[in-house]
Amino acid sequence: MSFQDLSLAERLTVARRGTAYFAQRLAELTDGQLYEPTALDGWSRAHLVAHVGYNAAALCRLMDWAASGVETPMYASAEQRGREIAEGATLNGAALRNLFTHTVARLDKKWRNLPDSAWSAQVRTAQGRLVPASETAWMRTREVWIHAVDLGNGGRFGDFPDVVLDSLLTDIVGMWQKKDLGAGLVLAVDGYAPIAVQPDSPVSEKIGGSLASLVRWAAGRGAVGVSAGGEIPEPPRWL
Repeated sequence: MSFQDLSLAERLTVARRGTAYFAQRLAELTDGQLYEPTALDGWSRAHLVAHVGYNAAALCRLMDWAASGVETPMYASAEQRGREIAEGATLNGAALRNLFTHTVARLDKKWRNLPDSAWSAQVRTAQGRLVPASETAWMRTREVWIHAVDLGNGGRFGDFPDVVLDSLLTDIVGMWQKKDLGAGLVLAVDGYAPIAVQPDSPVSEKIGGSLASLVRWAAGRGAVGVSAGGEIPEPPRWL
């Protein structure tokens, strides 16, 4: 089942579960640990927390756009977004936690108060795609679940709901196809029919494993629990 097959209420519930999962991982970190590096190039945990907090604020702006009809971009520019995260990463631990808590509460309030008719209003993502306001539920779901793992203190793809894993894999493979990447690559997910990334290309590499393990690998978060005919390759770039 795809995330988009769920009702809007169910989609928002999954996003909120992801937020709670991220919050749990964050609460288990000391303030000192917030400034330790992550596996994301050049980012500390503080960068991640700032990013997740400011992402909620950016989605609030899309909710305002949907409610008012007045265009309100997620970010003024890519440079502004990067600068915001960099500056946020310099906040002390209490301020970072406050940023996360307050932006999460603001976004949840926007979701709860948006009129039913506004959920279909078109808004623009940071990548320039026009999507209905309801897409913010998936945008937030993807952010909080994946970045909870990126905090590097116990989060696992195996903890994700299956509907999130299924939809992440669909998103990732779809992006590879859009970018014409992954020729010859086949994903052999346990219990699923094999997925040929570029169906017209001769098979040259088969990566197998559980759904959680393959999504982790495909998302660029490590080759844990996956197998290949030889050395496990790096996945094509997703984002």
